[in-house]
Amino acid sequence: MDSATVTSATIDPQEAAHFGKLAKDWWDPNGSSAMLHRLNPPRLRYVRDQVDRHWRGDGVGFTPLADKSALDVGCGAGLLCEPLARLGAAVTGLDAAAENIGVARAHAAQSGLAIDYRAGGIEALSSETFDLVTSMEVIEHVADAAAFVAGLARALAADGLLILSTPNRTALSRLAMITVGERLGVIPKGTHDWDKFLTPDELTALIEAAGLRVIDIAGLGFSPGKGFKVGENTRLDYFVTAVRA
Repeated sequence: MDSATVTSATIDPQEAAHFGKLAKDWWDPNGSSAMLHRLNPPRLRYVRDQVDRHWRGDGVGFTPLADKSALDVGCGAGLLCEPLARLGAAVTGLDAAAENIGVARAHAAQSGLAIDYRAGGIEALSSETFDLVTSMEVIEHVADAAAFVAGLARALAADGLLILSTPNRTALSRLAMITVGERLGVIPKGTHDWDKFLTPDELTALIEAAGLRVIDIAGLGFSPGKGFKVGENTRLDYFVTAVRA
């Protein structure tokens, strides 16, 4: 499928094209997606903690998502989808860039993982619902944030769990991600538009308007010595977990 054929109300074609160009390097921990590789361990710890809390897991089992379905929206080439599959979930990955889906499918095949990858926007899911819906560092790239959150809410099963992460719109995020990160090439140039970043209050309002209830907000901070870490400080980046109201 050519990336130009993938359209929806929530997809920003320029954003999809930008990330599609990065597809071939997505799984290279030292390539253009190196920052995502560094984000993945704390991201997974947060997801695991929320999953165990919601479904009363013991925190030590290898497959806490056994018998659960999971949807990762804006999945890229599958950096989160593959760990979710290893945690036992039946995983669907959705991305606006068809190039990313091609790389994701190839990597999953090499890894022996059965993941349902699809190119398209959240609207393409129709009436399907999932126990776990994730969307990490994506909402700041969509054309219509409210419609995007509404689509995520529609995809959430009755007892489901929604987990998002996104940069906060603060002076720190502008400095770290754009002024320093993109200028030094740590993050590919043109990745972020600071004006599209959402504050926790703004994202909470969108989630509540979609009929969900926020149950947790946690910060994702960074220090040169320890790297990325989940904590209380939301000034750089943050997670939001929600359930049906």
